[in-house]
Amino acid sequence: MADNDNITSKKKNNAAKGIRWWPLLTVIGLAVIALFAIWIPNAPFRQNQVIATGIVIVLALLLSILWLMFLSRLRWKTRLLGLGIIAVVGLALYFSVEIKAVSGDLVPIVAWKWSSGVGDLAIGNSKIASGVDGINFQPTDYPQFLGPGRNAILQDIGLLPEWDKRPPQEVWRQPIGEGLSGFAIVGNAAITQEQRGEQEMVVCYDLKTGKVLWSHGYKALYASPMAGNGPRATPTVGMGRVYTVGSTGIMACLDFKTGKHQWSRNIIEENGAEHIEFGYSGSPLLLDTLAIVAAGGPDGKSLVAYHWETGDMVWSGGSDPTGHSSPQLSMLFGEPQILILNTHFLVAHDPTNGNVLWRQEWKINSQFVAQPLVVPGEKVFVSLGYGAGCKLFQISKNEDGSFRSSELWKSPRMKAKFTNVVYRNDHIFGLDDGVLACISVANGKRKWKKGRYGHGQLIMVDDHFVIQAENGDLALVEVNSEKYNEIARIPALASRTWNNPTISSPYLLVRNDREAICYELPLESE
Repeated sequence: MADNDNITSKKKNNAAKGIRWWPLLTVIGLAVIALFAIWIPNAPFRQNQVIATGIVIVLALLLSILWLMFLSRLRWKTRLLGLGIIAVVGLALYFSVEIKAVSGDLVPIVAWKWSSGVGDLAIGNSKIASGVDGINFQPTDYPQFLGPGRNAILQDIGLLPEWDKRPPQEVWRQPIGEGLSGFAIVGNAAITQEQRGEQEMVVCYDLKTGKVLWSHGYKALYASPMAGNGPRATPTVGMGRVYTVGSTGIMACLDFKTGKHQWSRNIIEENGAEHIEFGYSGSPLLLDTLAIVAAGGPDGKSLVAYHWETGDMVWSGGSDPTGHSSPQLSMLFGEPQILILNTHFLVAHDPTNGNVLWRQEWKINSQFVAQPLVVPGEKVFVSLGYGAGCKLFQISKNEDGSFRSSELWKSPRMKAKFTNVVYRNDHIFGLDDGVLACISVANGKRKWKKGRYGHGQLIMVDDHFVIQAENGDLALVEVNSEKYNEIARIPALASRTWNNPTISSPYLLVRNDREAICYELPLESE
């Protein structure tokens, strides 16, 4: 009888004490404080803030479960019921949703597991659908990555900036295979690379209708929730051919009019290179009779030139592992040099034989993606993401004709993760960790930073930037070193977009890993 009275007394005492809320409120309060501490400061790069936020949320959830089970003073029936609900919800999420991708800031992008996945579009074939009707070169062609000069600059287009009154008009829109490639445009042919099933495809569309003119595929698949699925390099068109590099290192040469296979090379195997973490991304460079690619092989096979017609190797040079940038032809001291940003090194090659002319080290744990930028005064600007910032190098020429490089300044004020920057009037513009910014070439100091576009892409058209935001929006921003001025922003694509836009006046092509859109731009001459 006494024992029963003691048990009853303990139950009454626990009931009198009530639920112990303060541990849960403490966990929530500390989590809120931690989130403020993470996001209020101007962190070196947002990816660290996102990772820290995820850690705080997971810890808060775990501590909340511990509170529920051991500190809450709830009835055990209620505790077990609460734990069961959490378990059921967790299992339901586990079996129904998955992380399909991440944003440029490493924010998970979740989707239903039964939603469309890698390359669910019907697999095309190498046969001609209708073919390209001749090779009609136009002054407005955009035949390679970042345009005619491989610098994301277009002049004398006559773009009408009043997008609020006359926005770009949609011409066509359609699904597209996965991939991070942009379009190359010659005449009415718009060519890109896509992943369809287990095949990497090179697909040629009619610029004005979106109709497939031809396609060519080969078995290859790169898939990564973090880096995106499918091919990532942009085709290069020239000499009646289309040159591509797939994410697994397969280089192909196709006939421009029909898509018929001419030759191909596995640039990884034949140059003794290794697969790089996020897939091969460098677009081929055409120069005279050469198709030049960044293979990244050792023993003098970092940069490799193949004969445009036969695919025979003509020369190779350098021994650095490749990054994710593309070789580009630049002029320094009035002489052509091929610049390439390899892993840990900025390298210049002689275009006649591939020999290394000069080599500048930047040893840092980062991804080497953005194109090097030559600015007046024989200087080269380089920018990296992940908090690394940017550097300006002075290139000098010795009396014996050799070259040397030296660092002029370093700044954290421009962190181009996998976007590219442009130069205008002693200033450099670009997306600094997702926000448009302008810095001075003289010292790297920031003039302004405003307008979040995520890890998107941009083209300078006349006196304006056409910006493809990471969330799919299109924006028009004035090129002005004194202030930020966004003129208009319109919704376009509806999901994560890392692909470069392409302009062949008056048409603007944008795409991501789900769909492609063609717009007609308003021009002043109309």
